[in-house]
Formats: sequence, C-alpha cells, structure tokens
Amino acid sequence: MKGRLQRMTAGVAIGGAGLLLLGVGCFAIGARVNTTRSIPVGLYWTSSQPVEKGAYVIFCPPQVGVLAVAKQRGYIGAGFCPGGYGYMMKRVVAAQNDVVAVTPDGVLVNGELLPQSRPLKADQAGRLLTAYPAGSFTLGRTEVLLMSSESRTSFDGRYFGPVPRAQIRAVILPILTW
Repeated sequence: MKGRLQRMTAGVAIGGAGLLLLGVGCFAIGARVNTTRSIPVGLYWTSSQPVEKGAYVIFCPPQVGVLAVAKQRGYIGAGFCPGGYGYMMKRVVAAQNDVVAVTPDGVLVNGELLPQSRPLKADQAGRLLTAYPAGSFTLGRTEVLLMSSESRTSFDGRYFGPVPRAQIRAVILPILTW
C-alpha cells in the first residue's frame, strides 16, 4: 500500500510539473489567458501588430499612486512588471489627437460617450474609488487611453487616465473567447 501511494504521489508530482512546463512553454511562445471581464475572457495570442484604436493590448501598469492602491486592494495582481505589478489587458479606445473628456457621467472620446464608462464611487467592497480628474485633454503621440467595454466595474482609464505607449508589451489577438 505504501509503495502504491508513493508511486501515485510521484505520478501526480510529475504530471503537475509537466503541466507547469507546458504552461511556461505556451507563455514563452505568445499564449496569454485573460480571466477577468476587462476584455472577453479567454485565450489570446501576442502579435507584432501596431497599437491602434480598437486593439486589445497587454501592458504593464504605470507606477502611479492610484495603481499602487489598486494593487493593494487586489484589482491588479502581483507580477513581473516594474513595481511588482501583474500585466493588465484592455482595449485601446483613444490614441494620438483624440480628445478625451472624463465626466461624472462617463468617459467621452471625440464627443462620444463610451459604454459602461461611468466612474463608480465605490468598489464592490464599499471602498471609495477615485476617478481620473474631470476635464478634457488631447492625447499626444506617446499615450493611449485603455478601457473596458465589457464591464462597468473594470479598473481602467476612467481611474488611471492615459498610459504611455511604452508600457504596452504587445497587441493581443483573441483565439478562443467566451
């Protein structure tokens, strides 16, 4: 019995190590999994396509105060980005020369209100949320606005504002989403 248990334990360990190696290998060649509702949940593939409006991207959050709070609260996981942040995935909704307005009613890009973009006053745990300062601005060539059209509770540009293009690691293409 003891020998059989040891063989089963060894088999599970080998199987687990194999799955870990498979996961690392898939990540190394470009596979990314999104488990949040910021963009459709599913499997994505990194690409060398240009960063433009409408594209899904994976990026390192900038090291700014509101994102440090987001990490402490668990909106962003720990990871390999500067500051120990995990990668985030969002859609590019505004780029160079787009006029963005942040209002209490939501975020407008070139005068059009983005769906589900109204900043919330509190998170699901009742903790206060701080929206990006209200007002209008025009994006320069080195910045983009990243948002979610999938979830009204997404932690996105309505809270942290524009992101430098240098923070974007890749455009990601949906392979299998649900």
